[in-house]
Amino acid sequence: MFLSVFDMFKIGIGPSSSHTMGPMVAAGRFLDKLRATGFTAHGLRARLHGSLAHTGVGHATDRAVILGLAGFLPESYDAEAAEAALAEITASGHVAPQGLANLAFDPARDLVFDKGAPLPGHPNGLVLMATDAQGDVIVQETYYSIGGGFVVTEAEQAAEPALDRADAKTHPYPFETAAEMLAMARDSGKTIAEMKRENERVHRREAEISDGIEKVWSVMTECIDRGLSHEGVLPGGLGVKRRAAAIHARLKEEAGLNLAQPHIANEWMSVYAMAVNEENAAGGRVVTAPTNGAAGVMPAVIRYWLDHMPGATRARLPEFLLTSAAIGGLIKHNASISGAEAGCQAEVGSAAAMAAAGLAAVMGGSPEQIENAAEIALEHHLGMTCDPVRGLVQVPCIERNGLGAIKAVSAAALAMRGDGSHFVPLDNCIRAMFETGRDMSEKYKETALGGLAVNVPNC
Repeated sequence: MFLSVFDMFKIGIGPSSSHTMGPMVAAGRFLDKLRATGFTAHGLRARLHGSLAHTGVGHATDRAVILGLAGFLPESYDAEAAEAALAEITASGHVAPQGLANLAFDPARDLVFDKGAPLPGHPNGLVLMATDAQGDVIVQETYYSIGGGFVVTEAEQAAEPALDRADAKTHPYPFETAAEMLAMARDSGKTIAEMKRENERVHRREAEISDGIEKVWSVMTECIDRGLSHEGVLPGGLGVKRRAAAIHARLKEEAGLNLAQPHIANEWMSVYAMAVNEENAAGGRVVTAPTNGAAGVMPAVIRYWLDHMPGATRARLPEFLLTSAAIGGLIKHNASISGAEAGCQAEVGSAAAMAAAGLAAVMGGSPEQIENAAEIALEHHLGMTCDPVRGLVQVPCIERNGLGAIKAVSAAALAMRGDGSHFVPLDNCIRAMFETGRDMSEKYKETALGGLAVNVPNC
């Protein structure tokens, strides 16, 4: 099993990796498929299923599909060009992707939100179609947006076990479980980050890995800074005000007054996380960590480590991110990072586990202490629902990232006070999380049909 650090930490746009980035990527892949067929298409259609249908408007899924079919992609997204393209498509009823003729696509008619039974492969499903001059479908593909910006077709989903077996032959440390990871660390004498880097070297030169990690952190910390400087009301109609900038200003004012409360560290962690998720809610540039809905936890913990913890050094940033990516890969491979599949325990819970592991690593933790930190953080998110009010990634998502960061730091601190031995192995906790997610009612899994989504005023 191999998931790159750059798979776990993708640079993209808000507000959702599964509902915005994933559908946009799927649309781009469908255009590539259409180009490869050589068929002359005259029109396009899209049908959204499951959570994509229920909360698609709040998550900007409609915009993502429209722009994706026009040729936009998350990593190269230009907000100004996107707005101009949306206006043109709405007015003309056509998209003009590169390398293809103008294709009829009227979003009001050709983009369908199917709120019936979800598709069998995943709660986030979409079907994309190309039609001929008579309106008959000539090319069709089903995609699943499985969380964190990952997208698979039905065929790719079925082929995953074979790909995992191939990975075991091509990577030096092909751990698929935390138990295997710890055994390989003991046998090799390497840290988790060192093993992860060796696996990355199969695909990239050392300079590419280092430069890529620096770019990931650059986008993360720039996102924090933007969130700490922007004020106003977030889009979407809930009237949620940005709070990070005002809180940050007060924290800075109090810093030299000897008036700080003992819990001030929690406020710093929270404000960093909230800054990121306010930017995400506004459709800004973020890094999936492992998802957009949980994008604030990792950068908040890293920023807290660098700016507030004695002995922190940027030189160990790759160790933090590589360790975190290893833990995130285990969770995604053996369970889920999708709120639509397993609730917010799979998003903020996974992010907290990843951040706790990374922090324990740069605090000098052993592989066993790192695994313990991840387990503590994930265990204490078990059962967390995904119930966004009006389907927007705002309430409770923004504050939830702050609390996730606090839990991550607490989990790392607890693990570092022990020797790595503990009662519940990380593998068992991951399994419990996935089983809990499977048993959880659909109305608590990103459909906005239960929980806070229906128990607070949303207009």
